[in-house]
Amino acid sequence: MTRFVKNATLALLISSHLAIVGTAAAQSDQKRAPIVIADQGSFSIGGKTVATAGSYNNNAPTAEGQTFHGDHLYAFYQVPEEAKPLPIVMLHGAFQSGRSWETTPDGREGFQTIFLRRGFPVYIVDQPRRGRAGNSTVAASIEPTPFDQLFFDQFRLGVWPNYYDNVQFDRDPKALDQFLSSVTPNTGPYDAGVISDAMSALFDRIGAGILFTHSQGGGPGWLTAIKNPKVKGIVAFEPGSGFIFPEGEAPEPMPSAAGTLSAETVPLADFEKLARVPIVIYYGDNFPTEPTTSRGQDNWRVRLAMARLWVAAVNKHGGNATLVHLPDIGIRGNTHFMFSDLNNVEIADQVSTFLKDNKLD
Repeated sequence: MTRFVKNATLALLISSHLAIVGTAAAQSDQKRAPIVIADQGSFSIGGKTVATAGSYNNNAPTAEGQTFHGDHLYAFYQVPEEAKPLPIVMLHGAFQSGRSWETTPDGREGFQTIFLRRGFPVYIVDQPRRGRAGNSTVAASIEPTPFDQLFFDQFRLGVWPNYYDNVQFDRDPKALDQFLSSVTPNTGPYDAGVISDAMSALFDRIGAGILFTHSQGGGPGWLTAIKNPKVKGIVAFEPGSGFIFPEGEAPEPMPSAAGTLSAETVPLADFEKLARVPIVIYYGDNFPTEPTTSRGQDNWRVRLAMARLWVAAVNKHGGNATLVHLPDIGIRGNTHFMFSDLNNVEIADQVSTFLKDNKLD
């Protein structure tokens, strides 16, 4: 009995030591070499200046005779040493800012840093009327409406208060706190035309580049590519609205438990401009392909269905568009924010393959 206890104790000590070594090795693997940044900075671009009639009085100032800058976007950029020719521009989604692409909620490197390491100049955007580009030329009311639990469901972390069993999201409460703290309101009405005008101005300034979009940013992304031929490729993560089709080719509206999704139309000549650039769309996990009464899940069922029709329409008109539903290729558990999920390096590898295959790297 004594020998058994000693052997069991020894086995436990060895097991504990190996666990510690394994943890140390994992932590060591997480350490990254320094990134050498050749250039970085920030600027505003696009938008407009509005003026109030009258004469400005320095000693009794009113609105008269004054101007107001608004509807521009904010861009922060970094350029690594020995940079690849095409920069990546990252446009966030609804209720978000450029923070979406930065450090992940659990503290790991986000797509901003991952793609810097892979040699790309990276531009992080706050769209007009959001975040650091908050000046709006149109008034809006911002209310402290509670919606944390709605976003937990809508962004597919789980069904509140429970996480999905396979979800690629750190369940530490601190990570959820960081995630929910990233929510950022509109300071003016959402306007895809205003956003895409500013985005087009950005590409005019920086030249040819690759556009990453997320969720609500998908619609302005398509419009940016239509407006500016300097967009050389698009990577869209779960576009949620703004699907545009040629006039006369729009599919029927798609009802869901979260509301009805409708397509928009543009002239065929504009739509065909999307056929000149390679496009890939990624959707994650934990939503059905058949109707369900679960609001948070059914919301994405119709968006995936609409995206399939959209890809088919682009390719019908000579384009090069691909849709990847990650579970279909064996990648499970991804939320609406796959670029900051626990497996975001694996997602980045998928994107890098797309960029390489289409000669964008």
